[in-house]
Amino acid sequence: MTKRISRRTTIKTALGTTGALALGGTLSVGDAVAADTSDEWALWYTTPAASWERESLPIGNGALGAAVFGTLNSERLQFNEKTLWTGGPGSTRGYDSGNWTTPRPGRIAAVQQRLDEQGALDPESAAAELGQPRRGYGAYQTFGDLRLDVPGAPAAPDASYRRALDIRTGVATVAYTHQQVRHQREFFASFPGRVIAGRLGADRPGQVTFTLRYASPRTDFTATAAGDRITVRGALQDNGLRFEAQIRVRTQGGAVTTGTDGSLTVTAADSAWFVLAAGTDYADTHPRYRGDDPHSSVTRAVDAAVGLGHQKLLARHIDDHRGLFDRVALDIGQTVPDLPTDRLLAQYTGGSSAADRALEALFFQYGRYLLIASSRPGSLPANLQGVWSDGVAPPWSADYHTNINLQMNYWLAEATNLAETTAPYDRFVEALRAPGRVTAKEMFGTAGWVVHNETNPYGFTGVHDWATSFWFPEAAAWLTQQMYEHYRFSGSTDYLRSTAYPAMKEAAVFWLENLRTDPRDGKLVVTPSYSPEHGDFTAGAAMSQQIVHDLFTSTLEAARTLGDDRPFRTRVETALTALDPGLRIGSWGQLQEWKTDRDDPADDHRHVSHLFALHPGRQIEPGSRWAEAAKVSLTARGDGGTGWSKAWKINFWARLYDGDHAHKMLAEQLRTSTLANLWDTHPPFQIDGNFGAASGITEMLLQSQHGPIEILPALPASWPDGTVSGLRARGGVTVDITWHGGRAVRIVLTAHRTGELTVRSGLFAGGEKKFRARGGQRYVFTAAG
Repeated sequence: MTKRISRRTTIKTALGTTGALALGGTLSVGDAVAADTSDEWALWYTTPAASWERESLPIGNGALGAAVFGTLNSERLQFNEKTLWTGGPGSTRGYDSGNWTTPRPGRIAAVQQRLDEQGALDPESAAAELGQPRRGYGAYQTFGDLRLDVPGAPAAPDASYRRALDIRTGVATVAYTHQQVRHQREFFASFPGRVIAGRLGADRPGQVTFTLRYASPRTDFTATAAGDRITVRGALQDNGLRFEAQIRVRTQGGAVTTGTDGSLTVTAADSAWFVLAAGTDYADTHPRYRGDDPHSSVTRAVDAAVGLGHQKLLARHIDDHRGLFDRVALDIGQTVPDLPTDRLLAQYTGGSSAADRALEALFFQYGRYLLIASSRPGSLPANLQGVWSDGVAPPWSADYHTNINLQMNYWLAEATNLAETTAPYDRFVEALRAPGRVTAKEMFGTAGWVVHNETNPYGFTGVHDWATSFWFPEAAAWLTQQMYEHYRFSGSTDYLRSTAYPAMKEAAVFWLENLRTDPRDGKLVVTPSYSPEHGDFTAGAAMSQQIVHDLFTSTLEAARTLGDDRPFRTRVETALTALDPGLRIGSWGQLQEWKTDRDDPADDHRHVSHLFALHPGRQIEPGSRWAEAAKVSLTARGDGGTGWSKAWKINFWARLYDGDHAHKMLAEQLRTSTLANLWDTHPPFQIDGNFGAASGITEMLLQSQHGPIEILPALPASWPDGTVSGLRARGGVTVDITWHGGRAVRIVLTAHRTGELTVRSGLFAGGEKKFRARGGQRYVFTAAG
């Protein structure tokens, strides 16, 4: 059975038949706010989480994140603070930012000469010449667990149990009935409050008893309890990074007692709530990467949250979260089934049923939710696992891979109306420029800035020696692409001048000094270049050339917009003219991955990097011969791959206007690369696939990369009727679309600045409408004219 879930039904499900929760058996204002939503945007389950990776439910405020398990007798709240990293300056292993520890004069030139003579070099030989073992790189750390031990709670759930995450409010709940008492737990991470908060209540007074304690897989801390406060302090053994967390507990009724083990015990309360703040003395300033002791800021955050009170803290959190989340609404004809999310995923067919569409719409909005939760101003950007990581040695260090993964994290930000979430990304890129200049000078002997395949919060801009993933100097250029896109969406020349353009220009300077003339045809090429993470080292690999082409094109546009000095513009114009564009059609009609025709039609490698010019670049336009060649390459690579790879393919097929194949890739990702808690899996869990899929769904509905606003450019047949509102197009436009029978019947454009607009849709005679929009005006177009 499927049904639309009403607000009233949701409240009854969460609170039990009494309709009451804690505080003497009445529904509090805060509880009413938390429950004011529909199951349409909820993940819910009938059992506690047994696996952090597959089943826990994430909450976050950018800097802090937590995973909720819902275990009855000992609730586990695993939490993170995004700057808690080993490695970097002060590491016991030493640290060199990846820069060569001994001078290697002429080494790059020697590799370039070998490529000129041989045409290719295997990765192991290249790594032997250009790489070095990585020292002191470090890894993202779990901060630890809050455990809420509940005496007398059942060990296993019964039919009354429900664990849920409402992504519209950012509130996770656990509810169950035991001995005729309905118990409710509630957890959220407040960006305005800079804390994680939790609350335990019951529908009868005096029923809340638990012990709150801290646990960690490390031994580098002390935990003490005094009054209503637990204080956890320590320093990482590897690098001395100081960290602190504080938890305060407040109750209505009952008593709070301290334990000598640093725990707090609540006894016979009507309800109890706690707040947690955490921080480190990390600072994003090269070269020390250290700032103030976290004690004062953590204390202020905890005390301010307690002073505000639970209801106001919750209400402000929900207002803040929904202020971002509610900007975009999507209805593709979904009907919410009365199924827990894990069963909904298990029964997903990839077809056109209302239940399938419910999962697809939820997956789209979940991507937006995860970005809101893991990337807010004042924090580091979303890493490979967003802000969530449960160990001391996470996969790939849970770092920032810059050969696609960090960039993919932000593909959805502008178009899905979450531009504010890019502030941490901008700051991170800015912080990379100083160490990147050192690497450019020491490794390449040039000006500009550079970063290679992966980086950490400590300015790692050099190399390591993993043969297939150590060399990627194009990364800095690619990182600036998102910054220019932010300008293209917003139109803010102040932002362009102060933030985006300086990083773009300096990256362009690096390539103006490091491109080399290919003796075979006189074109400027990147050498040595490597197509991630695949094949041999060559000169002029397609992705390398396409990234530099994108950088030069955007930098030249920005320089003209800002009126930057003519000599620099002339240098870029000249280089762009001489640059190999990275576009060639090979012997079997494919877009070549390398400058020579080395592509194997049986190759199904997960990276399809040579299609950068199609997406996220804008060099290839649909309908061109390059687009047809890209389609040949994409078809040959197949529909398999890891989670993030499938997500990228959704975007590729959408850019090729093939909505059905884009939808097929979405279905493949949901069926084979999505865990029960809807996290994407590489495997293991990598959050970029969640973000990339949300981007791909957006590309199916709206595109604007080539200038014109394209309405429903890749609508799949399985979404014949629907509405979407709040998407953003380049040029400063918010777009709402209603369609029926696969065709747009209503388009609403809200212009945020004055300028010429071109809109493409079958709604218009000739398929296109051009007009001058005025900032602040709303334009409505319907099928009736």
